[in-house]
Amino acid sequence: MFLIARYLKTSFAALALAGLLGCSHGSRQDQESAIPIVRICDSSGCSDRPKNYASPSFTAATTEAVMDSRMLALEELAKNDPRAAYDLSLRYFRGDGVRQDSYKSVQFMRDAAERGNLDAQKALGRLYLAGLGEMGADYSEAHRWLSITAGRGDKEAARLLQQVGSAKQWEQAQNLAGSRWRSIYYNSWQTGYPYQYSWRYGSWYPY
Repeated sequence: MFLIARYLKTSFAALALAGLLGCSHGSRQDQESAIPIVRICDSSGCSDRPKNYASPSFTAATTEAVMDSRMLALEELAKNDPRAAYDLSLRYFRGDGVRQDSYKSVQFMRDAAERGNLDAQKALGRLYLAGLGEMGADYSEAHRWLSITAGRGDKEAARLLQQVGSAKQWEQAQNLAGSRWRSIYYNSWQTGYPYQYSWRYGSWYPY
């Protein structure tokens, strides 16, 4: 009789434990079923994934599309504001938000300089003095832009004009310019010049 009672007690305990486990498992299934599942098909095939799932490729494509829209907005702004053209020049040189393109970089910087942006005029004068990438130095252009910049009160431009001398001495100064200034002004274009516009609240605003 004692053995029978003990057996029944053990059986009831086992059934109670199984019931608890079953409830726990059912609860987990209920939680999982509460997450919306959608069928996703991509280059790797089709699979069921949570509705809030975002693949790395989708995230990268979305980020690229956002950057493209921002750059288009900045180009539109640059039509009327040389500061935006100056920023586009730096972005194209640095490959910041756009594919790196030295030719477009010089185009936008020259556009900003010709419309009177002092920072663009300074950058362009230094650029033509030292050369940039595959583009060699152009001393007559350097003299032109450094003279304009110096005339507007830029002390560095005035100092560079004094060091290099008159237009007849540009060719003699070629080696000096290449070795002394190229790396300095290349680094300025790469990291030294700050942007004049920033993206805030869904639009471009000047600093």
